[in-house]
Amino acid sequence: MFADRAKIFIRSGKGGDGHVSFRKELYVPCGGPDGGDGGRGGNLIFEVDEGLNTLTDFRHIHKYAAKDGESGGKRRCHGKDGESLVIKVPEGTVIKDFESGKVIADMSGENRREIILKGGRGGQGNMNFATPTMQAPKYAQPGQTAQELWVQLELKVIADVGLVGFPNVGKSTLLSRVSNAKPKIANYHFTTLNPHLGVVDLDGGKGFVMADIPGLIEGASEGVGLGHDFLRHIERTRVLVHVVDAASTEGRDPIEDIHAINKELGSYNPELLKRPQIIAANKMDAVYEEDENPIEKLKSEFEPQGIKVFPISAVSGQGVKELLYAVSELLQTVNLSPIIFEKEFDLRGLAKEKLPYTVEVAEDGVYVVEGPRIDKMLGYTNIETEKGFRFFQNFLKDNGILEELEQAGIQEGDTVRMYGLEFDYYK
Repeated sequence: MFADRAKIFIRSGKGGDGHVSFRKELYVPCGGPDGGDGGRGGNLIFEVDEGLNTLTDFRHIHKYAAKDGESGGKRRCHGKDGESLVIKVPEGTVIKDFESGKVIADMSGENRREIILKGGRGGQGNMNFATPTMQAPKYAQPGQTAQELWVQLELKVIADVGLVGFPNVGKSTLLSRVSNAKPKIANYHFTTLNPHLGVVDLDGGKGFVMADIPGLIEGASEGVGLGHDFLRHIERTRVLVHVVDAASTEGRDPIEDIHAINKELGSYNPELLKRPQIIAANKMDAVYEEDENPIEKLKSEFEPQGIKVFPISAVSGQGVKELLYAVSELLQTVNLSPIIFEKEFDLRGLAKEKLPYTVEVAEDGVYVVEGPRIDKMLGYTNIETEKGFRFFQNFLKDNGILEELEQAGIQEGDTVRMYGLEFDYYK
């Protein structure tokens, strides 16, 4: 089976933690802080690889993670940055957030390489927190957390023209005749189970890329059969060519087939019905003279809607050249800029940066909590109000400070000091 969809877990690198240390030199009894900063975590990068055309590799490996940054060291030593991870994908791959289905990036057009998840910043060592009033800080900043996400990869082929139609109407035969593509061809349904691309070169005309979209069936837009697997490949095409069995060799009505296909296209994505369409009435070599002419019926039904009908035989080549030149002319009337899916998912806020703090027991038995995180919180919180005090309580709980106080052995009634604030601890 052609692999055009995959679910994978991706993670950038965590920033390395800042280090806590103090200078220890001969004749320097009270050296200052010299803890170094942590290294930055590696980025998670997607890159287009021209040699790939499926997502098969992602069937075997489902988790991808960049390297974490190293922690800082003594003597102001900076931790080593984590190595970034580059994931290679075929052109046309759309990266979506798995939960919401929103587009994160479209690896098409000029977008050949993109950082999807940024590595966390390294934490600052304690040398950065020295102040005139706090000359020996015993805390350092932890590294910024990694960004992580489950994503859906979807490969949507990049072609100017999409051949659509029910199974066994001759799409693969037509593509093999007009291009260098070599799709598998046989006289049974669903011979084609993956899209094939072919380059069509025209004498005196502009060439274009044509895709044989595997046969659709009724209910495809609801996922019946392999509906969604096929329909996603039509989304980038600019012109749709309906290939129908004009000879009704299997008893199908070509007019009903076109209406049924358009219904499925509109149900999947109404924008698809706005694309220019052409009808290739195939298998004319199998229409006998005494039979009723199917071309007149098709023309009277669809040409008033602006959809031209071309009788062809993909086997003999009859009428194929006229069809191709008509497709080429139609392409000149549409926007030729690549169809790129816009970004919808905001990756900001996946990683949160935390300022450091410490929990210690002073000589007088008071539990002292201090550090930039506490200082910053007290700067914007008025704990004299009921709302502010509730926020203060939630802050202590959500940041794990209460848990650390309990691990340090605090009991009910003990005193906690946070800079100029003192309060008694009760559960």
